[in-house]
Amino acid sequence: MPDDTLGDFTRRTISLEGEDKTVYVAGSGPAVVIMPEMPGISPDVLRFARWVRDAGFTVYVPSLFGVDGAYPTVELGDPIARKTCVSKEFRAFAGGGTSPVAVWLRALARLAHGESGGPGVGAVGMCFTGNFALTMTLEPAVIAPVINHPSLPLDDPAGLELSPEDATAIAARFERDDLRALAYRFDNDKWCTGQRFAAYAQLLGDRFDGRVLSGAHANPNPPPFFQEVVRTPHSVVTAHLVDEQGHPTLQARDEILAYLRTRLHPEPAA
Repeated sequence: MPDDTLGDFTRRTISLEGEDKTVYVAGSGPAVVIMPEMPGISPDVLRFARWVRDAGFTVYVPSLFGVDGAYPTVELGDPIARKTCVSKEFRAFAGGGTSPVAVWLRALARLAHGESGGPGVGAVGMCFTGNFALTMTLEPAVIAPVINHPSLPLDDPAGLELSPEDATAIAARFERDDLRALAYRFDNDKWCTGQRFAAYAQLLGDRFDGRVLSGAHANPNPPPFFQEVVRTPHSVVTAHLVDEQGHPTLQARDEILAYLRTRLHPEPAA
């Protein structure tokens, strides 16, 4: 697969919280912030972003690590993963609490809501950024979090990448504003285990909708980074998705789009 030129996205430099980041924007309608998975904004991440855009949303794809649009090879991805794990913006290991980059992402959601309107903003995290969709709900504009195969903290399969204070505040907001989180993983994913989903369920109760697919349904020929570094079924709607009608991974994509529509394009009251 070739690199993606992102030619159908508008490349913007957005200054928030004293920091500039590149964000790729496309579409119209309520905003959905789509965060990249390791090792960056890959062609598969952009394919998913286009599906969301075409479903009637404005997508905001922030560049948080990696080479934007690059096909994920081992040579490219392995050093990016190692560098990101020790970056001051992220808390990759247990005991670190909430990643500092979440503050910038919440500010992006606030900006996106102001620009795109609608009842609120969706947030889709994947892998390294999976849990950020949850921490972004500390921003009132975020009302539709999607947590895909969250991998942090890397050294604690039952851990959540949250400070105790943020965990308490998030649980309270879910109750107060009647929020629900949609989440996906493969049953044999070594980076996102059943223990992690159990921890989310303990925090959010039945407001956490964790859905588990058989690893037998994962794309058997993902890009090299996923074959040789990740080495397990992992990325439900990107690298390990099988784009065939009726396939369970494509159904997961459709469920996410339906969830976003329900939350961000609500039917008018009769």
